[in-house]
Amino acid sequence: MARWEPGARERLVVAAVDLFTEQGYDATTVAQIAERAGVTKSTFFRHFPDKRELLVAGQETLSQLLAEGIAEAPGSATPLEAVAAGLVRAASAMGPTSRELAPRLKAAIASSVELQERDALKSVSLAAAMTTALIARGVPDPTAALASELGLLAFKRGYAEWSEGDADDELAGYALAALEELRAASASLG
Repeated sequence: MARWEPGARERLVVAAVDLFTEQGYDATTVAQIAERAGVTKSTFFRHFPDKRELLVAGQETLSQLLAEGIAEAPGSATPLEAVAAGLVRAASAMGPTSRELAPRLKAAIASSVELQERDALKSVSLAAAMTTALIARGVPDPTAALASELGLLAFKRGYAEWSEGDADDELAGYALAALEELRAASASLG
């Protein structure tokens, strides 16, 4: 096995998503994932504590990028403008592999209650990272929480549309358009 080849983490994620799609999450073993990725089981466990964690592989990085973008927004930015800066920063980490895996990842999550639960926890974590970053900017807690939830929803909607869109488009454009749509929708609530 080519256990020392670079890119093992990404290969493990791709292998897992492929196997989850082909045979289902429950029927897929860590050994199968490692074999498909061309690594050993020990290499798998150096990167992930279990197979469930493969589907949230970039969560910490994504949370950090969202928070950094919010923190670096101009001091005069409104909470949603700061969230928009976070979305742009996070979108920069999403490349062709993310786009290619999106439909298969969505199908794998939809087919497993365990993965749906893990995906929901990921969403909570991303929103919490944004809320914390907004509070650090002096945004009151309820406003920060609402802006973060809108940002999370915009990111999810933008990601879904981006994954089905033109290969040359950037995720940031989709996420910002979704945020603007949500801003308008929330204004119409009265």
